[in-house]
Amino acid sequence: MPNPYTVLGIDKSASDDEMKSAYRKLAKKLHPDVNPGNKKVEQQFKEITAAYNFLSDPERRKRFDRGEIDDSGQERGFARGGGAGGARQYHYRTDPNSGESWNYTQGGADPFSQFGEDLFAEFFNARRTGGSGAGGPDPRAQRSYKPHDIHYTITIPFIEACTGTRRRLTLSTGRTVDVNIPPGTEDGNKLRLRGLGTEGSGDAGDAIVDIQVTPHPFFVREGDDLRLEAPISLSEAVLGGSINIPTLTGQISVKVPPHTNTDTVLRIKNKGVPHTHTPGAGDLLIKLKIMLPDKKDHSLADTIEKWAKKNPHNPRQKLGREWG
Repeated sequence: MPNPYTVLGIDKSASDDEMKSAYRKLAKKLHPDVNPGNKKVEQQFKEITAAYNFLSDPERRKRFDRGEIDDSGQERGFARGGGAGGARQYHYRTDPNSGESWNYTQGGADPFSQFGEDLFAEFFNARRTGGSGAGGPDPRAQRSYKPHDIHYTITIPFIEACTGTRRRLTLSTGRTVDVNIPPGTEDGNKLRLRGLGTEGSGDAGDAIVDIQVTPHPFFVREGDDLRLEAPISLSEAVLGGSINIPTLTGQISVKVPPHTNTDTVLRIKNKGVPHTHTPGAGDLLIKLKIMLPDKKDHSLADTIEKWAKKNPHNPRQKLGREWG
């Protein structure tokens, strides 16, 4: 993936709100529903979504800004001359009991290679059992280790958060678990996986999964209701007609009544977000917006002019004398 900041067209100093706004603008322009069959635009949409998902994780964004990981989330490491042995890559390993990180080396001339992984394992074992690793007790380690919760982040698309989904999560131990994300999940919700944190003295902490939901280019969520702005033509507003509207589960046909004004709201029952604990779903609220053609039509202008002369109308009169 290219630099995520470049993909979204924002600076590194951009706030979360600025980043979300930039993504929404691009998503509206590049969404596959707006550009059916355009593979190039579809790829661009995937790139901006991946970039937003990457940067919307606060910890991952900080690590990327510090140069600790690359734009694919992989550890960078840093090189240092190792004489005849070549460059040495420095990495980090975390003690699962204390959460402390320790650096070790791989490749090149390693002055500690004569001890190898056994020393590393012995050192951590000494910290767990209270030994010093050299045959004697370490008074600082004479304590019971408490279990710790470990936090993970899962980013999911808006529609999957609304309808429910499943994601595979790799724990710090290397174990993988399938996480069920229930329908109606909101951005910022947390899931607790009991007993999957770090182990302590006869017990274990929990894995806390923070859910991040990417915004949708069309839908805006309000509780279990969804709001959507739908453009309609002048003829549809005056004469009425049927228009196709996207929902969480696919398109539906909605009737526009004749003589419809801009900002008229149509309510479609049970087409919103599924309720989390009860049957049913919220509603879909469709705000209609009259859109004139992009290209000027002189015949339309002539018709409206003739109509206006015969039917003088000032809609501002209803708003009070201050409008004149």
